[in-house]
Amino acid sequence: MFTVLGGSGFIGRNLVRRLRELGQVVNAPGRADLPLAGQDLGHVIYAIGLTADFRTRPFDTIEAHVSLAADVLRQNAFSSFLYLSSTRVYTNGQDTRETALLSASPLNPSDLYNLSKLTGEALCLASGRQNVRVARLSNVVGPDEAQADTFLGALCREASAGHIQLQTALESSKDYIWIDDAVDLLLRIAQQGRHSVYNVASGRQTSHAEWCAAIQSRTTCTLAVNDKAPAVSLAPIFNGRVKEEFAFAATPVLERISEILGMSGSEPNLDPRPST
Repeated sequence: MFTVLGGSGFIGRNLVRRLRELGQVVNAPGRADLPLAGQDLGHVIYAIGLTADFRTRPFDTIEAHVSLAADVLRQNAFSSFLYLSSTRVYTNGQDTRETALLSASPLNPSDLYNLSKLTGEALCLASGRQNVRVARLSNVVGPDEAQADTFLGALCREASAGHIQLQTALESSKDYIWIDDAVDLLLRIAQQGRHSVYNVASGRQTSHAEWCAAIQSRTTCTLAVNDKAPAVSLAPIFNGRVKEEFAFAATPVLERISEILGMSGSEPNLDPRPST
């Protein structure tokens, strides 16, 4: 049995879908119906989280990333517990291995997200419970990205309107991973993981220029870049652990551009996602 907490969000919903396709028994309670103390939850995947509005909702951010996880870890039985974190925690450094020494500042409002995720991670790993693991996800993309509150979603919406106006330089880049790859990897980590922390990432940087070229190959939109637009790139995300342990090979996200643009008849996604 699996319990997906946060099952109404983008990643949680896709986890529930995949588990049911595999014939698994899945419980996905809403926030108002969180498990009672003492219940055995089977394999738990903790996908509760705040996204783009964390700066204006600091108390809700801590509750989602730390407090609710603490309640489950303290009060419930489970076979395994997988806490979904983010590769955003590597923002202030260049070492993106799972063992890296990480930094964040309480004086920087943007670091509230990182600090809360790292606190959630630390709580999980210090809980003393067996089979507790952390998965740090990079930028997860999927069908109909225009519905998502992400950088790529904004590009898709602007392309649909006929013009993309970039505020950061074309050479800016991030790691992106396709949703199906992320879901399948998370399920393997939850049940089979030999380590306590994993990066769930493609291991490849995709630049703004590559995204814009792919979008323009499918649309008639124009493109311009702001004067003196800064280049904003995070360090490449190390994914050697999942490659070695699970023989993971990421789907090239640019090859899914038609689905990303919603040209494949896929169902729209209305959930925001964290951008890393």
